Amino acid sequence: MRKEVPNALLIPEIAKMLEEGHTVTLGLKGFSMRPFLEDGRDTVLLTRPDHVRKGDTVLAEITPGQYVLHRIIRIKRQEVVLRGDGNIGTERCTLHDIKGFAQGFYRKGRNRPDRTNGLKWKLYSNIWCTLFPVRRYLLAVYRRLWIPLFGPL
Repeated sequence: MRKEVPNALLIPEIAKMLEEGHTVTLGLKGFSMRPFLEDGRDTVLLTRPDHVRKGDTVLAEITPGQYVLHRIIRIKRQEVVLRGDGNIGTERCTLHDIKGFAQGFYRKGRNRPDRTNGLKWKLYSNIWCTLFPVRRYLLAVYRRLWIPLFGPL
């Protein structure tokens, strides 16, 4: 049996566990990290965010009670700019608002995570971030053609 809990209630408890040094696995909700992470299919392996840098995927509170799992695109002093891989726009938060660091992702029901420090994830990240100016069009093709024909990546 699967039970869903609103993020506004669940994430603060997860943040406490991460702060205590626990590792947490959390199911993904939403489509902002498409094309490689899917709503309801994939899960993230989160750890305490001891040291984050540009390119890292993090769990952050962007407004009180609103959380996102997005990639850091810029850090300037205490301000952090985030963007979902499937988004065009950005969000902002402070370093203090980062609650978790994505250490890996369990994709497509696999038993082993794709680690964010692994070659596969780094290669994907570099290519996808470089494609930012045209990825709006790539995502449109993915949503309108790829998914109906072949299903999610």
